[in-house]
Amino acid sequence: MKTITNILLVSLLLISCDESPEPGSIQHIQSVTKAVDNLRLLKADETPGDWLSYGRNYEETRFSDIDKINKSNVNQLGLVWSSNLETKRGIESTPLVVDGIMYVTGPWSIVYAIDARSGKLIWKYDPKVPKEIGKKACCDVVNRGVALYKGMVYLGTLDGRLIAIDAALGQPKWEILTVDTTYSYTITGAPRVVNEKVIIGNGGAEYGVRGYVTAYDAITGEQEWRFYTVPGDPSKPFESKAMEDAAKTWTGDWWKYGGGGTVWDAMAYDPELNQLYIGVGNGAPWNRLHRSPDGGDNLYLSSIVALNPNDGHLIWHYQTTPGDTWDYTATQHLLLADLTMDGEVRKVIMQAPKNGFFYVIDRTNGKLISAENYVYVNWATHIDKKTGRPVETSFSRYAIRDAEIFPSFFGGHSWQPMAFNPNTGLVYIPALEVSHTFGHDSSWVFKPNEWNVAIGRNPDKEAVRDTLAPRPIPQGKLIAWDPVEQSEVWRVQYESAWNGGVLATGSGLVFQGTAEGMFSAYDAEDGALLWEFDLGTGIIAPPISFEVDGEQYLSVAVGWGGARGLSNQYTEYIYPGTVYTFGLNGNAAMPEYPKPATKILANFEYDDDENLQIKGASLYAEHCSHCHGRVARGTGGILPDLGYINEATLSILNEIVLNGAFLTKGMPNFKQTLSENDVFAIKNYILSIASNRTNEETNGNNK
Repeated sequence: MKTITNILLVSLLLISCDESPEPGSIQHIQSVTKAVDNLRLLKADETPGDWLSYGRNYEETRFSDIDKINKSNVNQLGLVWSSNLETKRGIESTPLVVDGIMYVTGPWSIVYAIDARSGKLIWKYDPKVPKEIGKKACCDVVNRGVALYKGMVYLGTLDGRLIAIDAALGQPKWEILTVDTTYSYTITGAPRVVNEKVIIGNGGAEYGVRGYVTAYDAITGEQEWRFYTVPGDPSKPFESKAMEDAAKTWTGDWWKYGGGGTVWDAMAYDPELNQLYIGVGNGAPWNRLHRSPDGGDNLYLSSIVALNPNDGHLIWHYQTTPGDTWDYTATQHLLLADLTMDGEVRKVIMQAPKNGFFYVIDRTNGKLISAENYVYVNWATHIDKKTGRPVETSFSRYAIRDAEIFPSFFGGHSWQPMAFNPNTGLVYIPALEVSHTFGHDSSWVFKPNEWNVAIGRNPDKEAVRDTLAPRPIPQGKLIAWDPVEQSEVWRVQYESAWNGGVLATGSGLVFQGTAEGMFSAYDAEDGALLWEFDLGTGIIAPPISFEVDGEQYLSVAVGWGGARGLSNQYTEYIYPGTVYTFGLNGNAAMPEYPKPATKILANFEYDDDENLQIKGASLYAEHCSHCHGRVARGTGGILPDLGYINEATLSILNEIVLNGAFLTKGMPNFKQTLSENDVFAIKNYILSIASNRTNEETNGNNK
């Protein structure tokens, strides 16, 4: 199968052996990528010009020691090149760079090899993920990046495959199916290579799966070990002592619902201790009253877990949210550092998980050192230093009455990576301050391979709200956090709550993109804005820094999407996914992309029958709102706001929803779960909302 486009001229292979291969040639790519071996990964900090793994090094600091771009000249940054990835879905990828060869991923797990000297595409590999898989992806069809090792690029695909790709040619060498496809597993995270093994997890907890992480031989693809994060059916033999112990913390028939605990993002590695650290996700379903009705901590949900990377055995664990019932995953960025605390150098692992507390943990044994809230939190008052457990508020578990909880299920910090600058000693966190009203759904019934969170609203009783005054407004923040003092040093506040990951540099700069499309540089010491560039489309991916031919560059992959971006946008337009690269005195022009046509609210006849309206609203909320958002909000996200549906699309709605007419666009087929009458009710509801809004706006214009 041909998977190569724009391969550089094969004649370059004829370069004589006694000459240095031309940069960007096949020989050059083979040479520099094959040199990425165990030693190069272990000593990544000794080659700061490259960005060899997801977090740049095994500590995942996202700190670049290159200082040619600094506070005195950052205002001279300009665009050097841009590369159109020709896609309009969310981009969350961290590019890898080795000697000017860049590897970046886009939606649907597509990999791009780019010449970082010019921005020209070298090859593109499309793993041909079936578009119906998009229905299984909770938070867009994204991919966060690849791993690089001994001449191969490793990709985890949305449909659960691990693929080794020739780094020079873009051709697959081997692929392994890592999941049971009868369940709704997905992979969106970047693999890691540790001790000649490729480590990969998966996602899908909301759809009723059981989480695990697996190690494969990097050369052959042979499975080496697998660690399950939650116990399976207790009537069957446990896979390990860890699962036997974990089962004691669960009640009811949890295994029938999968249990959750997917390892969909965070990993780090300490080669001295030979410990692999993974972040474990939420339960399936979210609501513990259904998942484990008689309580229990439900290990190893929402935990930081240390494993032996040689055999996958558990070394220690620390659970950030025992008995999680709010989707407070601990899959957020894990960061390793050696900190001086009380006059003693401590080997620590740091995390700002969804639950709103910043944790500093002894990574040798998993013991809590300190934890303080970095955003407003009301589900717990504090973390008990002796037990390491949160002290929960009386209303937080919403068993009897709904409760407005801070943070929401988006968390105080989501997947967007933070960064650590060892010179300032500060961690830079892309934080959120958003609440959500949780309620117990007493009528919930498990639906295999469907959305299963088991929370709802119970309007018969007023929801509990805490007495905070003034209340935090929904917003995003870039926070500089002192992990020793456990305190905020400075912050930058944003209007939107869904912004990009962070990069810190040796020259005392912090870079971040925002939902408003601004790519910005801040002073690492005080947060002063030093430079910004308007890229026109919201940014969620983290930037990187690298060096080519003695010059420092910054790159960021831009493509609006992700969990909030599916149905919300903060810029006027959403342009195609693009990699932008900046350098000193860059003067390239911004790409010219066509502007989308003006959207007009649907204004067709509808049936105002109350029961039909209620049915349509309920079905829309269950099957449509997660991707398409609330009807006719006026902006929409990367997926269509159905309040702007046109007559042509409306006429074939049954074909779209029930028969997969738009499957190639990623629109799922709901034939197994919806009837024609259901589709009619949904359509009627959409038209009623849109038409009423049209009339309101018309009347308003006539005033």
